[in-house]
Formats: sequence, C-alpha cells, structure tokens
Amino acid sequence: MTLPQILSCSLVAAMMAAFVWGKLRYDIVALLALLAGVVLGVVQPKDAFKGFSDDIVIIVASALIVSAAVARSGLVESAISRIAPALRTTQTQVMALVFTVAVMSAIIKNIGALAMMLPIAYQLARKDGKSPSVFLMPMAFASLLGGIVTLVGTSPNVIVSRVREELGGEPFAMFDFTPVGIGVAFFGCLFLGFGYRLLPKDRQGSASLDQALDIKDYVTEARIPANAPLSGRTIADLRKPANGEVEVVAILRGGKRRQAPLPDASLKAGDIVLLRGEAKALERVVAEGKLELVGQNRPTETEGSLDPARTGEAVVTQGSLLAGATAAELDLHARFQVNLLGISRAGERFTERLRDIRLADGDVVLLQGDEKLLPERLRELGLLPLAARSLSLGSSRRRLITGAIVAGTVAVVALGLVPVAIAFFSAAVLLLALRALSLRDAYASVEAPILVMLAALIPVSDSLRTTGTTDLLAGWLAQAGAGLPGWGAVGLILVAAMAVTPFLNNAATVLVMAPIGAGFAKTLGYNPDAFLMAVAIGAACDFLTPIGHQCNTLVMGPGGYRFGDYARLGAPLSLLVILLTVPLILWVWPLR
Repeated sequence: MTLPQILSCSLVAAMMAAFVWGKLRYDIVALLALLAGVVLGVVQPKDAFKGFSDDIVIIVASALIVSAAVARSGLVESAISRIAPALRTTQTQVMALVFTVAVMSAIIKNIGALAMMLPIAYQLARKDGKSPSVFLMPMAFASLLGGIVTLVGTSPNVIVSRVREELGGEPFAMFDFTPVGIGVAFFGCLFLGFGYRLLPKDRQGSASLDQALDIKDYVTEARIPANAPLSGRTIADLRKPANGEVEVVAILRGGKRRQAPLPDASLKAGDIVLLRGEAKALERVVAEGKLELVGQNRPTETEGSLDPARTGEAVVTQGSLLAGATAAELDLHARFQVNLLGISRAGERFTERLRDIRLADGDVVLLQGDEKLLPERLRELGLLPLAARSLSLGSSRRRLITGAIVAGTVAVVALGLVPVAIAFFSAAVLLLALRALSLRDAYASVEAPILVMLAALIPVSDSLRTTGTTDLLAGWLAQAGAGLPGWGAVGLILVAAMAVTPFLNNAATVLVMAPIGAGFAKTLGYNPDAFLMAVAIGAACDFLTPIGHQCNTLVMGPGGYRFGDYARLGAPLSLLVILLTVPLILWVWPLR
C-alpha cells in the first residue's frame, strides 16, 4: 500500500471508530473526518466542499420537505381512519400497520412514515388494552423494508444511483429498485405479520396518551398541599391506595433530600415526594392523596388569557434539544412554556429530581402546555408525540394540493422527464408557494445534521477512489471470494453491507461500500449493477440493533424494548432478506 492509501484507510477506520464510540454526533464526526482528510492530503482543498453542492444533498433536503407536507396534510390519517374499525385482531392490525408503513416509506422518508403512523398504533393498542410494543418494532422494520422499493425511499438508494453515474453509466431511475425491493418488502412484511409473536410478551410501552400518568414505570414528583389528608401521615399511608405498588424514591423538604425513606417516615405539608411505579397505581396515589404534580399548575403562557392546559407524552428523538440535556439546563418553562411532569426510560430507575435527569434518545417525557401551542412546542424541541393528538388533519384544499404535487413528482421521475433533483426541488418549492406547508415547518423538517454529514462524507469517501484504495480493497475481496460463484460474491457484499450498517449511518455505509462493491465486481468481470443493488439493500436493512437506524432507535423507549429484543425478530428477518435478495438481484440484474 502507498502512503496515501494507508492514510485514506486509516481516516475511514478512525471515522468508523468514532461513529461506534458514539460520544460525538455523526455530523461532527463527518466534519472532523473532512478536515483531517484535507490536512492529511487525501482530500484536495478544491474538492473539500464539493459535497455541499452535490445533487444528493438537494434530493434529500427536498424529499424531507415533501414528507413533511404529506404528514401535515392529514392524507394518511384520513385514509387509515376508514379501515381502522375493520381491524379486530392483533394479527390484522399488525398486517395493516406494517404494509401501510412500507407503502408510505416507498414514497416519503421512512422515519417520516413511521412517525406519522405511531399515533395510530397507539390508538389501536389503547382500544384493545394491549401494549404498543406488539406494533412498534414490526412497524420500524417495515419502514426500512419500504424504503428499498424506490429511488427516493431511502438515502442509500440515492447515493448508489450517484455511484453508478460516476462509473460511467446512467443513474438508477425511480423504479429500478422496485423489482427487487418490492419482493423483499412484501415477503418481509408478510413475515412481520406473523413474526411479531417472537417478541417478548412482557414489554410495556406507553399505552394511553390522554391520561397524565398512563405509562409503565414513570418517575414523577408530587407536592403535599397544606390541606392534603396525608399531611402528618406516613409513607405507608401514602402507598396504601396502590397496595404498596408505588415506590417513594425520596422526600424533598426545605432544600434537603431524604433518600429511600422508611415506611414510618412522616410527611409534612410542602414536602415534595419523588414517586415511581406503574401508571394506574400512581394515578390512585395522586388522586386519593390529593397530591399536586410539581409544575402542573404553573401557567404555560406568559401573556394573555390561557387556553385549556393539555398534557401529552412524547419521545426524545435523535437530534432533539432535550437529548443529552436536563430540563433545568434548557429552562423548559421559561423558554418553551411547557412543564415537565414525568419521565420514563426502559430498564432504568431514576433517583434524581425530574429537572436534574439528563435525558437520552428514546426517553418518554410527559409534558403539559397550552392546548393550542403544545404541538408546536414539541416540534421546536424535536420531540415525537406519542398520543392520540389533537391533530389538525388539514383542509381538503391542502390534501388535494399535496396529493397532486406528490403524484406528479413521482410520475415525472418515473418517466425520466426531468432529473430527480429538479423534480423534488420543484415539488418542495411548489408546496411552499401554494402554502401546503409553512416555511417554519419546512425548515424544521430539513434535518441539517444528515445533510451536513452527507456533504462532508462525499469527498472523504471519494478519497478511497482517488488514492486507488477502492481498487486495492476490491482486489483483496476478489482474492477472498475467488472460489465463490456469482451468487456467493453478491451475497458476500450484501452481508458485508448489513454487517457494517449498525456501526455507521446507512448513508455513510453506502458512501464507503458502494465503490468497493463496484470495484469487486469489476475485478471478477461482473456487471457492477448487481453489487450496487446489494450494497443499497444491505445498508438499508439493519434489523439487529436499535442504533443502526433512527427508526429502530425511535421505538426503543416507547416500546419498552431491550437491546437484545431486536435480534429476536431481526435475525430471522435478516436471514429472509438475504435469501430473497440474492436470487432476485441475479434475476433482475444479470452478472454478465
């Protein structure tokens, strides 16, 4: 290996290690990698910022705006509400949800499709008195499967199309991914419709979003008012309505904290008790003890008359302002006019006060705010509502405009009348000009960290090609797979991409693996199209961990899942994807 090749490989390896380490955000890691590439000389200064003008960035940003417009229009909620009454069994509900999410994910960004369907899953769970964990992981996996069906369904497909164009061919068209993707997605969703039974039956997520404390293992704070019957009584008296099912974690009195108080510890008016327990038990304790939830009665608007206060639950998503911060640091009440009433995190016991708990991705928070402003505040904070929300389903005019523009965009891209970037850019501009989506919502929907990461990684990944590292690695792969038949070589690339994806963002996986896969095919004398398809599908299908894709992370806390739960359903699904993808690719994209 030459020195530039060693430096390029070392840079990519260090970048992957930083992604796995997880202490720095992925966009910061990508920017540092770009800076290091320029310093090391493997990225030329004139090429350092070419990623920011790349069509990929425009396509992804425009697709996010289109997705947001579809979500705000109420098209999906309107359609699903018509069939919901016919879904009477758990299996039909799972089937309907996973296929709906998969179809939506083929048109809009998969995380957006999943977010739009989560409230409907919660409504079904609440109606039948079951845990939403039955639905959430299958829905997350279905969103990944649906994304592989079309060019714009997921970022890896867009990037793979770009790599094909750079190799001297035509970029993949809108539905070039469909023959393989629709087969994998259909049978994958069919498996999920039965395979959900592999999930543990004892996982509990939030089941009701209308009640203030309807979630498993909430930690909340309550104050004992002066006229409360518990003033002068004991901890045992406080717990009696719940038959001891509520734990008093601590008593806060006069600025002092008493941890794990004994049952005979006395209570006084003005005490704040930190409570932990099952939802219904907490409700009984708060109601019968006539306790006040801390922060519940603080005004949620600073001026003018108040609209009715509303309480709702939401999940802390990746990139949320709350992720890695505490309520005290953000000063939630003063800055956002919302009150934090409770926090839930799967598998963890809190002993700190609510305002001092450092929140993480997947946490469920209970917030109270002005009825009209709470949805907007949740968007500003980057939180995903988990409730049966007071949704504004949008006017019929908005639904008509959004539906027409999306359908027109898909049509012109499918017919090859205009480039993908121009088509989706035009769609985004028209949606804004016709007020189908507000500018504020448009800017909020554009995930800047994803765009920055893509723009920074394009020249970094290209350094593997310019230094000859791609050809070198492809040669090593060719030696390792020299004795393999063609289907074995395609399978090797597919499995390699699936193995790398949990440790990298899926877009980063494609930027690194696609040139290697194409070089591998060239060395073996095969058409690279089959290998590029294998990379795209492998990068999009991480079913084994909660960290490989945002969709998986999103459902972990609300579903009450543990890390190992993903493999229970994801391992057989991954095997099914491999067994289906290889023959479908070879049938649609011949090796010679």
